[in-house]
Amino acid sequence: MINSLNRRQFMSLSSGASLMFLGFSAHAEKAGLKKVVRHSHGLGTKMTFTLFHNDEKLAHQALEEAMAKIELVENLMSLYRPESQLCQLNREGLLRNPHPLFVDVLKRTQETSALSDGAFDITVQPLWKLFRKHSIKGTIPSQNEIAKVKKRVAWQSLEITPDMILLNKPGAQITLNGIAQGLAADMAHKALKVRGIKHALIDTGELNAMGSPSNREAWKIAIQHTRKSQYLCKTNLSDRCLSTSGDYQMKFSDDYRHHHLFDPSTGVSPTELANVSVLAPSAMEADALSTAVFVLGLEKGRKLIESLPKVDALFVDKAGNVECTEGFKVFS
Repeated sequence: MINSLNRRQFMSLSSGASLMFLGFSAHAEKAGLKKVVRHSHGLGTKMTFTLFHNDEKLAHQALEEAMAKIELVENLMSLYRPESQLCQLNREGLLRNPHPLFVDVLKRTQETSALSDGAFDITVQPLWKLFRKHSIKGTIPSQNEIAKVKKRVAWQSLEITPDMILLNKPGAQITLNGIAQGLAADMAHKALKVRGIKHALIDTGELNAMGSPSNREAWKIAIQHTRKSQYLCKTNLSDRCLSTSGDYQMKFSDDYRHHHLFDPSTGVSPTELANVSVLAPSAMEADALSTAVFVLGLEKGRKLIESLPKVDALFVDKAGNVECTEGFKVFS
């Protein structure tokens, strides 16, 4: 659904605020903790893992196990691997004997779709393919083309059982790019936790924070500006997860009117917001909600966020105005 670059652009302490990060590293050494950093690539994005632990060997072992979990997610849900279960389902419209994790994730997407009145919809893949095809030629699809393809989009048409997944509409396809990176961060979190890691920042395109750098209350995270190559604001992240959806992450028109986020009810991109960042207990929840809220818009999106426990959001409209829910603390 998205391009091969990082669609959730954060500047963590290892990039946009490196001097602050060096300070954390010095404190960590005094506390007997060692910093271990791993860079990787998966699910169409760059990934970075930053751990603090007193046993460097154990930290590396934990990272290997985390990477194995992410590899499982990619094998099941990647749009870039032809033999993934997702690609098989899209090709054939039917998948027998699906992996239990794949089944569970699809069920959770349905829950989010119902919760958001269909704003979050994994069956928008045909719309992305239509706009991508036109963008290569420098054109925008006609209203008739959009209307024709939109008939394939309906989250309710997906049938899910432990033994079979079925796409009921001819030509229907799904994408899990609005949730898979969050899942990968959560799977990595679990793997690290099992190994006794208490302090880590997992960046799979979505951020999952465990504990904090030594002698600091939280990880300092800078959120990408929607129109400039700089950060919009910073926030503290501790034992919560952060996901951002923005119109700048892949655009089909220079004015940002058309981009990779689609309103399933219209077949085109929403026009109110430019950026939504969501804090939530899990990265997968934050990932899905950032997309849903972007589609819903400020008023409905804020109402949804405030109805959920331990969830907060930052909203940026097309004019650059910023609003936050009470629990989303920002600083410059």
